[in-house]
This record gives sequence, C-alpha cells and structure tokens, in this order.
Amino acid sequence: MFASSPRPRLPEALVAAVRPVALAQTRTFPLVEPWNDLIPGGSLRRGGTVAVVAPPGSGGLSLSLGLLSAASAESHWAAVVGVDDPGVVAIADLGLDLRRTLFVPRPGGAWAEATADLLEGVDLVLVRPPTRVSTRSARTLGDRVRERGAAMIVLGAPRAPWPSPTDLSLEVVASRWHAGSRLEGRTLRVRITGRGGVRPVEREVALPDRRGRAAAS
Repeated sequence: MFASSPRPRLPEALVAAVRPVALAQTRTFPLVEPWNDLIPGGSLRRGGTVAVVAPPGSGGLSLSLGLLSAASAESHWAAVVGVDDPGVVAIADLGLDLRRTLFVPRPGGAWAEATADLLEGVDLVLVRPPTRVSTRSARTLGDRVRERGAAMIVLGAPRAPWPSPTDLSLEVVASRWHAGSRLEGRTLRVRITGRGGVRPVEREVALPDRRGRAAAS
C-alpha cells in the first residue's frame, strides 16, 4: 500500500480522454526497430514491467523513451513520470506523439502515487523514481499494471535496482559517443535478460543515430 496522505485525483474528464483505446484482445504493444528484433516476441506485453538499468548520462532515458514510440505512434496514451528535463525535440525524434504523452516531471515523494493514478488512464508509463524504491511500492505498482493491462518501464541506476521481479531487463553496460567536427551519435551495448526462458543476450545499438533514433549497430 502507498502512504495514506491525501493526494489530488486525476479529473474524470482527463481519465476518460486518455482511457486505453486498444481492443481487449490485443495483448501486446508494438516496438520500433531495432527493439522489435532484439526483445523476445518483438513487443511489450500488457500487464508487464520492464526495467531499464543505466548509469546516469549513459543513454538509459533515450532507450526507455524509444520503447514507447511505436505504441505512441499508434494512438496509445503514454505518461512519463520523474523526468525533469525530457528534451522535447529529442522525444519527437524518437517518434513519440507529444499530443498523447503526459509529463509529471517533479512528483517528489509522491512519484508512486502519481504513477498509480496515471495508470487509470494511460496504456504505458515510464517512471524514473527519485529515490531507492521499497519492495512494497514496487509490488503494488506491478499489481496495478497487471490489473489495468498497461505496460510500465522503470528507469534506474545499477546502484538502485527495481526491487521486484520484472518481465524484462535492459541494462546499458557500455556507452560511447562518436565525434567528428561535432557529435555524430552514440553506441550503447545493451544486455537483455528476462523471465520465462528468455536467453540473456548483448547487442550494440546506435542511440541516437544520425536521425536521432535507435538503430542496430
């Protein structure tokens, strides 16, 4: 359970406006290249949680936002919680529809409550907790994600891992920029692991490439 202190609820009109539009029988959310080739099944499962683990400044935020882009382009609503300066131009380059993306940049200690409330109306949520997460909060949010048939991406650093099991984990194990007369792109080495017989694999991904998006290296 979250703390019982009173908090504002999302207006009913907003909840109705962003209510998930996918058919009930649609059990996954799409992914863009190269993630549709690298992630088992080529999609994000409804009710699932994905952990993105990356040192600060190593590309974890761009990776996380990229996982939302295909679903956003197909009219699914998304929310981004705890990202203070998301970089609107970079987000648009990654393919997110800003008209269907809600931002809660500074939720402070109420980040878990804000995330739970947003799950009443959006299909996907990306959250970057500001502090170490308790197992109880992680499990409660995971239960809410499964109940709503949504998908949650949690972005954290290696020193503060998500304390509850996740369906998938994408860990940035190396990151390097390429520069000529100016910065031309960055290469991430990403380790992908998961439950249910998912075999661990490491791949290199250009993020951003020359177009500002992700591409297989």
